[in-house]
Amino acid sequence: MSRVGIEAMNVFGGSAVLDVKALAQHRGLDLPRLENLLMREKTVALPFEDPVTFGANAARPLLDRLSAEEKDSIELLITCTESGIDFSKSTSTYLHDQLGLSRNCRMFELKQACYAGTAGFQMACNFILSQTSPGAKALVIATDISRYLLEDGDEAAAQEWAYAEPSGGAGAVAMLISDTPHVFQLDVGASGYYGYEVMDTCRPAPDSESGDVDLSLMSYLDCCEQSYRAYEKKVQGADYRDSFQYLAFHTPFGGMVKGAHRTMMRKVAKAKGAEIAEDFERRVMPGLEYCGRVGNIMGATVFLSLASTVCNGGFDAPRRLGCFSYGSGCCSEFYSGVVTPDGAARLKEMAIEAHLDGRYQLSLDEYDRLLSDRDFIRFGTRDAAVNQDLVAATGTGTGPRLVLREIKDYHREYAWVG
Repeated sequence: MSRVGIEAMNVFGGSAVLDVKALAQHRGLDLPRLENLLMREKTVALPFEDPVTFGANAARPLLDRLSAEEKDSIELLITCTESGIDFSKSTSTYLHDQLGLSRNCRMFELKQACYAGTAGFQMACNFILSQTSPGAKALVIATDISRYLLEDGDEAAAQEWAYAEPSGGAGAVAMLISDTPHVFQLDVGASGYYGYEVMDTCRPAPDSESGDVDLSLMSYLDCCEQSYRAYEKKVQGADYRDSFQYLAFHTPFGGMVKGAHRTMMRKVAKAKGAEIAEDFERRVMPGLEYCGRVGNIMGATVFLSLASTVCNGGFDAPRRLGCFSYGSGCCSEFYSGVVTPDGAARLKEMAIEAHLDGRYQLSLDEYDRLLSDRDFIRFGTRDAAVNQDLVAATGTGTGPRLVLREIKDYHREYAWVG
């Protein structure tokens, strides 16, 4: 069977970060309730950052390591986002231009809530497996932002928003997909998917979100179990407890993953208390490290968890990872793949943790000013000069970084700095 998967990947967790505990205290929230989030800090999108800049900053370090011939072999660019900036024009066109890819390249954008990244990954893998263009590579970029805007309104709604605020992140994961899957080799055909119509969370307007928290949790738990059951039907001998040395979950917040894993261990593995807690720490917690430092980045989050697992787990021998992807609305998938010691070493060379450590620490005053900024770039903005005040302060020292400079007649204009 042909090999396929992730040849190389990188995470961009933004330029600025906010301490979640300090935010909770600032909002007067119940700290024990916040502890369930398993969040330390969250990425905050700055005025000059959007899905294009996040995606480009994740992808460029990968492309800079390729030869000109290897770069030209990228024949498919898929962007995966629920934070699109135009109803027609895809973010992939901007990314294609800023990354200097060959014009002999298919490009398009996928939307399926937080499942979009997995949809793009699986589509790219199938393109490689089809062998319609032997030797070609695909670039998949999952990129999303959460921007909270302070509005006057119902106090109860504002209070619920305040509890969602600490987990909403921003960032991107870029993945080079090929038949030389150094980082993550997909188990081809080992995949279970499950979905149905449900109004758990949605974005009824470009700059707002709506949802039913309890319904979203129940749908997530249902899909986690049922997509795994579908996986079991396809993979002879699959065992939730023993088949996977690690598990990477789509992570709206860590407590949701902890609850899902506990439910799976009880219902599927027939495990009990102490064993479940030990299993969570060993197989799941490595994947929550980066998620707890970035927040929920929708379609990219399961791959943020995958990268975190690879960089924080133990890979002295090949290990199999089970991955659960969920997108509201809803669609879900459970699939698996193998990471080798060489793959773990290659991903660690991207220095993701150093990048996260180097982000600018926003003060609460700076954060509140960003939230109340009425000149913030919104969906459909026709003309605007973008505030560049924090560009210099947020330089992470990891190489050139793309920023949004201005919008002229709806066209977004970018520049590489640093």
